[in-house]
Amino acid sequence: MDFLERFDPATVRDLVPIAESDQFALYSMKDATYLLVQRHGGTPWMALRLSGDGVFRVGSLLVDAMRHLYREVASDLSPINRR
Repeated sequence: MDFLERFDPATVRDLVPIAESDQFALYSMKDATYLLVQRHGGTPWMALRLSGDGVFRVGSLLVDAMRHLYREVASDLSPINRR
């Protein structure tokens, strides 16, 4: 895993993103390596390069974070807690 604090957008010019949103994109590179790029227009681009195994490990952690966030939001929206 490598964190690239300053990332040149030309690096991915010829790559097709396999998943993207308005500020992030995930690119497949050779040798089962993936690049998660923050491509926000107002800040320098940053990237996280992950191995295929790293994608599974980080993905599992992100699922746990989503569950935690969901529980917090659901708890805040609960009729019991809104009073």
